[in-house]
Amino acid sequence: MARMRPRSIRGRITALVTLLALLLLIPTALAEGAVGRQAVTDGIWLSARRQADLTAAAVRLGRLSQPVRPEVGGVGFVQVVNSGHQVVDASRRARGLPVLSRVWPTPLDPERDVETCTSTAHLGCIRIAALRVEPEANSPVVYAGRPAASLNSTEIFGRFFGLQDGLLIILAAWATWVITGRTLKPVKAISADLAAINGNDMSTRVPEWPGQDEIAQLARTVNGTLGRIEDAKRVTDQALGRQRQFVSDASHELRTPLAGLRAELEEARLHPAETDLPDLLDHTLYDVDRLESITTDLLLLVRVGAEGDAARTRVDLSELVEREVVRRLDRLPVRLHVEPGVTVHAAVPQIVRVLMNLIDNAQRHARHAVEVYLRRGVGYVELSVTDDGPGILAGDRERIFERFTRLDTARSRNHGGTGLGLAIARDIAHAHGGTLVAAESPGGGARFVFRIPVCDD
Repeated sequence: MARMRPRSIRGRITALVTLLALLLLIPTALAEGAVGRQAVTDGIWLSARRQADLTAAAVRLGRLSQPVRPEVGGVGFVQVVNSGHQVVDASRRARGLPVLSRVWPTPLDPERDVETCTSTAHLGCIRIAALRVEPEANSPVVYAGRPAASLNSTEIFGRFFGLQDGLLIILAAWATWVITGRTLKPVKAISADLAAINGNDMSTRVPEWPGQDEIAQLARTVNGTLGRIEDAKRVTDQALGRQRQFVSDASHELRTPLAGLRAELEEARLHPAETDLPDLLDHTLYDVDRLESITTDLLLLVRVGAEGDAARTRVDLSELVEREVVRRLDRLPVRLHVEPGVTVHAAVPQIVRVLMNLIDNAQRHARHAVEVYLRRGVGYVELSVTDDGPGILAGDRERIFERFTRLDTARSRNHGGTGLGLAIARDIAHAHGGTLVAAESPGGGARFVFRIPVCDD
């Protein structure tokens, strides 16, 4: 049975509908055939009875013709038999035949239906209506009959209804097969599209059909799932990219301080008497501090995009900026222009890191003052830090956000910093759905504008 069961849903539905049609239509065909045969039989009896009534009425009125002329179509055998069981008149087809039946109706039962079969004249079986003309004892009897229904008149009903129901079963199976195929056609299209999707390109989507039926819901669910998979792949690729970048940056940027540290230690070991220990410790500690700073910044770059929304809370940015700036001890004063009550949905440590990096950068290049502005725009919050230093050339305003980029007129390794501050700040801005750009300040120096979405009330 398991082997015979269709494998496809289309085949199973078609087989089920065909089976149901068989169970419903075959009994119906048998019942219809039986009813049809009974209707034909009843029609034969009724026509024979009607002819018997007409002939009996003619006998009573004395209007019987010679020979008897049947008035009901199909009833060709008519005999009038007297009380002595002798045929006194008959129709043309019944003339010369013996009495059609030995059944003799009584006054209490004046009408009888009988079927008789005889080999005389090859008549076969005849269905006869026997009717007593009068209730008297010597009343004649009228026999009116017609041949029993043949295959062409009775069994044809059974064959007709059987053929009809057979065609209905075939039509039901065909219609189910076609309709099911058309209904499942979108599923095949979805399967083909899903099979064509590879791991390198997850942007493909299956076609969506209008409506709210199961196929349309399936297509929308599949596209939603593909979208989530694409988002997960993008996040994974970003994480892998950050890891690869981390490895590349670490191998590139850590090599120099490590090489310097090794050279100083090896030289001290080769010439211990000529080594100034305090100076050696100062240089090595400086290199260790630099290694620690670079490692910390690289790890922060890896974590920025990986933390997601879990680490973000509602923050009063106005209060946060004022608090963090007041804590600093800078060589130049920081002037604050803060709009009160500005709130954002952000990770506090990351926002603090952006502010500190921008202020540190401004302090290194400013001549007299650094200014911090905070205001609320339409749908965003803008934090800008300006200085009155030499500024940044227009061609370098995008390059300075690359990792370990140091402009000739800006900072160098000996001037402090890891070369990652602005790259970290921009990554934090992007992680919060915002931007960080460099521009020119009104005083001719550098201006960094940090924007992120405002927190809806």
